[in-house]
Amino acid sequence: MVAGSATVGRRALAKEQRRQQLIDATIKCIAKKGLSSTTLADVAKEAGLSQGIVNLHFDSKDNLLYETLRYVSEDYDKQFMATYAQTSADPAACLLALIKMDLQPSICDAKKLAVWFAFWSEVKAVPTYQKLCAARERKYDDVLVDLAARIIDDGGYEDADASLVAKALGSLTDGLWLSCLVDPKSFDRQVALNTVKSYLRGIFPDHYLREPTA
Repeated sequence: MVAGSATVGRRALAKEQRRQQLIDATIKCIAKKGLSSTTLADVAKEAGLSQGIVNLHFDSKDNLLYETLRYVSEDYDKQFMATYAQTSADPAACLLALIKMDLQPSICDAKKLAVWFAFWSEVKAVPTYQKLCAARERKYDDVLVDLAARIIDDGGYEDADASLVAKALGSLTDGLWLSCLVDPKSFDRQVALNTVKSYLRGIFPDHYLREPTA
């Protein structure tokens, strides 16, 4: 019985590893060719597997693309929530830490960004993409609004609006991501971070004239 359970466990692990291998290959294919031009044959070739294996694990291109988007979204969410949990006691430090996270190589990477932008371009046409992307955006926005509101309350910034600050930061990040995607070789992470810091100093001078630490 124990041996049988161990065998089942190994098979489940092997299946999960194979699925991840195919998702990683899909990310590379999308980065090279975009969503519409990526085929199951492309993914199979990139992964070094047969197209039958791709069909076995994902049934269709639509399912494979959705699972790839879900993986990228969940990977981002894990990093986002881990950063938030470590720094949330100090809203100013937390806000800056989240911005730094958005610009680090594990997220601000041309291949991953190509996937994000490819899926974002399809949200109007594919409801399942729209639902997943919108949920991530709402969660991200809610956290930024809360942090900005706490900073406003702490610093007495009566002219600042937490919702507008959150939207501005989100737009800044999206723009910097696009710069990284379009010209990754000349993208400078420190310059990008300094751009956001400059905005924060203008809105919350008492909190960002000196960099806060968690």
